[in-house]
Amino acid sequence: MFQNRLLKVYKHKSKQARRLNISCYRIYDHDLPEFPFAIELYADKIYVAEYRRRHGMDDEEHETWLQQSFEIISEVLQLPAENIYSRERKRQSHREKQQYEKQNSAEEFFKVEENGLKFLVNLTDYLDTGLFLDHRITREMVRKEADGKRVLNLFCYTGSFSVYAASGNAASVTSVDLSKTYLDWAKDNFIINGFKNTDQYHFIHADVLQYLKTLQPNSFDLIILDPPTFSNSKRMKDFFDVQKHHTEIINDALLALSVNGILYFSTNYSRFVLDAAGIHTAVIKDITKATTPFDFEGKLKRFCFKLVK
Repeated sequence: MFQNRLLKVYKHKSKQARRLNISCYRIYDHDLPEFPFAIELYADKIYVAEYRRRHGMDDEEHETWLQQSFEIISEVLQLPAENIYSRERKRQSHREKQQYEKQNSAEEFFKVEENGLKFLVNLTDYLDTGLFLDHRITREMVRKEADGKRVLNLFCYTGSFSVYAASGNAASVTSVDLSKTYLDWAKDNFIINGFKNTDQYHFIHADVLQYLKTLQPNSFDLIILDPPTFSNSKRMKDFFDVQKHHTEIINDALLALSVNGILYFSTNYSRFVLDAAGIHTAVIKDITKATTPFDFEGKLKRFCFKLVK
């Protein structure tokens, strides 16, 4: 059953990926309840995340089932089993925040390509791989609009949006995150793409909520704002809840924008409701559907908005 389903979706998605010249994409996402995996391809590496659930198997039975599943994945994708990187992934509640927590310490990084740009991914050590595949189209939008713009990437993570902005000839790119680990990762992503001008590209270690309060009006022309659903990190002055605090943080970002400046806002909170009435601009467009890549159609659990000041 699993083999047939995986073969069907892989045949379909690999054809689309080849047509679009994409080497990193999601193949399977819990299509069958009996096989709760998310399976992604990163060039010749396979990333398999098993969603934690009550499966009724003891450890030995579960390990046998897992190995049989990996054999099927290896066979269908025609890649050796040693190219499979797996981990268990707990479904996070709205109140959990583990983005900055290191899960392992293999420190194994791989270089992959997306739309002519290079990125480092890590398939073993962190909650996420370093490249959010579902924002592939949004990143390209940023690249097309970045020419000559002062770009600000908030909660920048590993800086993929920032790299796209630099590739789009942005006048400057400022990347802000609370994690030094991810800022260093972002710097490495810039270096492997040949973007080394320290006068043009800035990396700021700061609490985004506090950083925004320090900005003057007309500081930036294009802002990317992709906050966590919830965070109560000890390094933050206050906790952050995207539903409760999105109006304030969006308005702070809009204040820092130039007239006709663009703000991309995204959230993974599945029950998110945008407070359009409380936001200080009338130009708000829901671009969730327009930014959904082929490999996430019908499976996307995020929202994306484009706001113009």
